[in-house]
Amino acid sequence: MHWTCILISFCWLCPMLVHAGKVLVFPVDGSHWVNMNAIIQDWYIKKFSPFYTSITLDMESGFDEDFLTAFIAELLDIQKGGMSVWKRFKLEMEQAKKTSEVQKKQSKLIEGLLENKALIQSLKDAEYDLVLTDPATPTGAILAQYLKLPLVFNVRWTSQGEGHFSIAPFPLSYVPIVGSELSDKMSFFERLLNVLIFGFAEYQIAQYLLPCYENLIEKYFGFQCKPAKPLPQHLEDFVQSSGEHGVILMSLGTLIGELPPDLAEAITAAFAKLPQKVIWRYNGDRPGTLGNNTLLVDWMPQSDLLGHPKVKRFVAHGGTTGVQEAIYHGVPILGLPLVFDQYDNLFRIKERGAGKVIDVFTMNEDIFFQGIMERLSRLHRDQPIKPLDNALFWIEFVIRHKGAAHLRTESYKLPWYSYHSIDVILFLAAVVLVILGTFALLIKCLCSMFLRTNCLVDFTCVKIKTQTNKKNLKT
Repeated sequence: MHWTCILISFCWLCPMLVHAGKVLVFPVDGSHWVNMNAIIQDWYIKKFSPFYTSITLDMESGFDEDFLTAFIAELLDIQKGGMSVWKRFKLEMEQAKKTSEVQKKQSKLIEGLLENKALIQSLKDAEYDLVLTDPATPTGAILAQYLKLPLVFNVRWTSQGEGHFSIAPFPLSYVPIVGSELSDKMSFFERLLNVLIFGFAEYQIAQYLLPCYENLIEKYFGFQCKPAKPLPQHLEDFVQSSGEHGVILMSLGTLIGELPPDLAEAITAAFAKLPQKVIWRYNGDRPGTLGNNTLLVDWMPQSDLLGHPKVKRFVAHGGTTGVQEAIYHGVPILGLPLVFDQYDNLFRIKERGAGKVIDVFTMNEDIFFQGIMERLSRLHRDQPIKPLDNALFWIEFVIRHKGAAHLRTESYKLPWYSYHSIDVILFLAAVVLVILGTFALLIKCLCSMFLRTNCLVDFTCVKIKTQTNKKNLKT
């Protein structure tokens, strides 16, 4: 039987521990489940377990044993007799095609789940704290997004490759692509190979993965949530000037461009006390308490700003679009609900721990300031060890290892043109120019041959005609 499960797991309660949470687990079966077993405490996914309650979906997941066995046998057959460039290419393409088949089935599975309104409502009513999932397919992440829940991956490998590449810089000059069998010490041609492998991997993602979920995302999540685009230069300069403190973004939607003067004065006075920079979409009169750290604008690219890594907080009225964009970009919300569905939207955000709500009608400067600082302070302090202990550990670590040279990246040894892969780009550009030049030369030669042939035919015709005329004259 083809099936997959969603596991409803509860955090373990230790003696004297009073905090607990509900975790919704969306696993991937097979060997991936063995990895998650360390967290869930069962070797196999069971319908009944003391550690969790399971829900079985009677749908095909793509991870059935027969499919995987045949797939692995096919991959092994390709590799017989040693690997060559052609065999490696064929292997990668076959893996991409089979993976696409699995992703298509996973897409239908998650669509079937989202269409099951009774089940989805029961998941919402359970009020989970987060979703734990295996990122081999994006289905768990899609469910978390739909339920507006925080997300945790249990492994680093995602459906699009190495997970760290999505959140951290990875210069191709010294960071090898997974599967390239290269180290961080690469020669020029190894760096060239690394760039080519990266380009091929991006092609595979665009060709075989993303199309499987495009219609699903468009149907269930709307069009407004998209990756952030670069900011206009004046906004980028302002955001970058915030340094390590970051930026707070405030907008009360397209219909509410201004507030009563007393509220505007209280808000700007509270903003002026913050170390963060503030961008506020506001069309009213300039408040007298406006601080130097606050920029008032008539319009702003809200989604692009929310997607900027320096934006730490979103002060919003709770409109559907703004809430969805904040969730999409992972920005905590300080809610100021005013009318319509805003109270309900922000209530759900608050219940899931993704934001805080302030009553705008009883708010003053101190309440607003505390509302901002409480969340920022809690986020700053929520670390595995105290900052002072962390600093002492690394100081002693550097002393013990005499500078800890082993932690340095290979980038410090590379010249600037190698670090930025400029030599690789120039080489590839030269190859493209040589190919285009050769092609143009070939076209020119063919055209010359064609013209020469036509001229020869014309000359022959003229000669024959002349000879014919001579014969006629003799006659």
